[in-house]
Amino acid sequence: MKITVIGTGYVGLVSGACLADVGNDVLCLDVDPAKIAILEGGGIPIHEPGLEDVVRRNVAAGRLSFTTDVVRAAQFGTVQFIAVGTPPDEDGSADLQYVLAAARNIGQHMDGYRVVVDKSTVPVGTADKVRAVLAAELAARADAGGGARGFSVVSNPEFLKEGAAIEDFMRPDRIVVGADDAQAIELMRQLYAPFQRNREKLVLMDVRSAELTKYAANAMLATRISFMNELANLAEVLGADIELVRSGIGSDPRIGSHFLYAGCGYGGSCFPKDVKALVKTASQNGYQLRVLAAVEEANDAQKHVLVRKITERFGEDLAGRRFALWGLAFKPNTDDMRDAPSRVLVAELLRRGATVTAYDPVAMPEAERVFGDLPGLAYAGRPKSALDDADALVIVTEWKEFRSPDFDAIKTRLRQPVVFDGRNLYDPALVRGLGIEYFSIGRA
Repeated sequence: MKITVIGTGYVGLVSGACLADVGNDVLCLDVDPAKIAILEGGGIPIHEPGLEDVVRRNVAAGRLSFTTDVVRAAQFGTVQFIAVGTPPDEDGSADLQYVLAAARNIGQHMDGYRVVVDKSTVPVGTADKVRAVLAAELAARADAGGGARGFSVVSNPEFLKEGAAIEDFMRPDRIVVGADDAQAIELMRQLYAPFQRNREKLVLMDVRSAELTKYAANAMLATRISFMNELANLAEVLGADIELVRSGIGSDPRIGSHFLYAGCGYGGSCFPKDVKALVKTASQNGYQLRVLAAVEEANDAQKHVLVRKITERFGEDLAGRRFALWGLAFKPNTDDMRDAPSRVLVAELLRRGATVTAYDPVAMPEAERVFGDLPGLAYAGRPKSALDDADALVIVTEWKEFRSPDFDAIKTRLRQPVVFDGRNLYDPALVRGLGIEYFSIGRA
C-alpha cells in the first residue's frame, strides 16, 4: 500500500518507519527542510531506541522516503496520515492550525480517492473540521474545473510510549479506528493486518468516540500518577511508606500495578497538554471535569516537592550552594524535556541563588537548547563528575544507570552526603546505613 505520513515528529516518524517495515511504500512529508536533510542523511531528529535502525533499513530498501514537496505527498498515498503537532494554546485548548493546514494541502492537490487519517491527538470534533476543509477545497477545485474527488476521514489515535515506541507500534495491544464508511474501514483493516496476526486487535467505533478514547486513556494514566503522588504526600505526614502501599493496592487485579509510582510529577509531550485540552473541551461544552482539574493542580504542585525538601534541609536562601542533578528528560529512554519536572527544579534552585551541575545520558543537548546559556547551570560528562563539590545529589529521572550507583563515590565526592531521590530508586534503610542522608517521596 502507498502511504503518506504528514509530519516527521515523534508520532509521524515512528508510524512511517514501522509501516514501511512491513512492506508498505511510505513517503514522509515535513515542511522543515532541516529535518528532512537529517533524515535523508541517515540520521533521526529525535531519540527513540531502535528507531534509527528501522529508518535506515527501510530507506535502504526503498520503502521509506522523505520530502518537503506538498504536491508530491498529496498525490502519493491512498492513505494520508496527519501526524503533525497539536501544541496547547494559551487557554489550554489544542492548536489545530497544523492539522487543518495539512488537510487543506491534501484537498488542494489529491488526484484520487483518499483516506485521511487523524493520527495526531486531536479534540473531539476535529474530524468534522478536517472533513469540512477537504470538502471546501474540493468544491473550489470543481468550480475551477479541477473535478471532484472522493475521500474518507478516519480517527486512528496513537498509543506509543516514548522509549518503547517501536515495540508498541509493531506489537500493539489495541488498534483504535474511528470510521463511518465501509471503504475506509476495509482499507484500515488491510493496513493493520500485519500487526494483528495472532489475534484481532482492531477496535472499531465512530469517529468521535475514537477521538475521545485517546484523551481518556492519557487522562486516566495521569490521574493514577497524581493520585499516588497525593497519597505519597499524605504517607509522609502519617509516617507510612508509599512503596508498601503501592504494593498492597497494586496486587488487586481491579487496580493493577501500572502507573502507581510516586515521584516528582509527570511531564512529556502527552499527559500535560492532553489533560489541559480535555478540561478545556469540557468547559467549551458547558461541563466541568472536576477530577481532571485536580489532577493537573496536583501535578503542578508535585513538581515543587523536591524544592520544598531541599529548602527544608538547607534553608530558603541557597546562595553558595551547588547541587548535582541526575536526570533531565521527563522519563528515561528519551531526550524529551517538554514539561519535565527538571525544568521546574532547575529554575527554582537558580532563583534561590544555587548553582546546578546536571547529567543526563541522552537529554543534555536538548537541555542546552531549552535552557540556553543559563547562568548557574553547567553540565557534566559523567554522573560522578556532577557530584564534585556539590552540597547534595538530586535525582529526577529514573535512568537505569542510576539504579545501582557507587554509593561510596556519592558519599566522598559530595561536600556532605545528602541525596534527594525524586523517583524512589533506593532502599532508605540501605542508603542511610551507609551514612548518607536520604530524602525520598512518600516514605517517612
